[in-house]
Amino acid sequence: MSEQTQKTSPTLLLLAIFLVSINLRPAVAAIGPLVSQIIGDTRINSTVVGLLTMIPVFLMGIGAMYVRQLRSMLGEKGGIAVGVSIIALSCVVRLWFSDGVGLLTTAILAGIGIAIVQSLMPGFAKRNFAGATGRVIGVYSTGIVAGACIAAGTAAWVSDTLGWKATLGAWSMPAVAALLLWSLASRTATSERHAPIAAPGHIAPEFWRSVRSWTLMIFFGVGTGAFMLVMAWIPPFYLELGVARDTAGLLLSALTLVEGVTALGVAAFIGRFPDRRGPLVFSLLTTALGFITLYLWPVTLAWPAMALLGVGIGILFPLSIIVAIDHIDDATMAGNFTSFVQGGGYIFASFVPLFAGAVRDVMANLTPVWLVMAIGSLAMILFAIRFSPDSYKHFSASLRDGPSPTMPKATR
Repeated sequence: MSEQTQKTSPTLLLLAIFLVSINLRPAVAAIGPLVSQIIGDTRINSTVVGLLTMIPVFLMGIGAMYVRQLRSMLGEKGGIAVGVSIIALSCVVRLWFSDGVGLLTTAILAGIGIAIVQSLMPGFAKRNFAGATGRVIGVYSTGIVAGACIAAGTAAWVSDTLGWKATLGAWSMPAVAALLLWSLASRTATSERHAPIAAPGHIAPEFWRSVRSWTLMIFFGVGTGAFMLVMAWIPPFYLELGVARDTAGLLLSALTLVEGVTALGVAAFIGRFPDRRGPLVFSLLTTALGFITLYLWPVTLAWPAMALLGVGIGILFPLSIIVAIDHIDDATMAGNFTSFVQGGGYIFASFVPLFAGAVRDVMANLTPVWLVMAIGSLAMILFAIRFSPDSYKHFSASLRDGPSPTMPKATR
């Protein structure tokens, strides 16, 4: 049942969404530049470091799978507030629980908090911004990338002054600030707590029956996997090549800065591209070229590689969410569908940084991982070219018609 109150300030609400989104990656992004210090102090190996990234992302996927239950228990507004609170808690306790077990435990906490926010935010955004949802998701994605950029870029020099434990713990402060602003800005926003009562004879759509659902899920997983991979392993990769720690952190910061600016550009201009296929193909080609550059000329073309990856992932990440939302008009169903896509996609993506850590332990080299990601990015073009606006209508119609014993051609 929808709860409609007096109209909230769109500008203040958008600012709150942006500040909340900034806190959705630092718990993961700040790890990469500090890997050598963390390994030195805790004696964990690269596979366990990979788990520090893998666990939150995996839990993001699990949380997204249970969006309906989360919405029913917590509501959209309240649930997002709870999620931000858990993120703040996960960061602050790292000041005291900073051994291997403590880091893994706080990674679980962070993953739960991030999962709650990310599961509920797309439906909330569509409910409150309707036709401007694409731009709002662009701002939301920009905030996610900006948080990663700030966390990665400042981690090395902050740890030189405060130590790596305090560097990780300090991210509780912007989370608390986001919680306060969210509580104020969302107070009168439209929010749904319970799923609407279905009409007699209505059958809830079963997204898993559709090939298109799985295609979007894999697509989102590859794009998110690339995003999480570079956040976790760019600094350690360059440290192995003899690059100074500050420079390695700056390379990742530059990459995420380009991502943020690019994602902001997506928010500003995506309305001019009702057919998303052109930007999607461009982003995949650019991402693949970035990984190829990282594979062949990691040192001599380090900055161009960061720029290419920043542009490619900066377009791909928000667009993979926007394209999923595009497929369905109804806000609640769009939120459920986006969570289905993100759920499986995040679970898939969570294994990418873990795979990279295992490769590093076995081969003492991350180079093969870049080649695998380049090939994966190029393969996704085969999916992207099928995401036409007409296919959205066919897919939505197939859901309204209800599940059938066979998969309709329109959903493939």
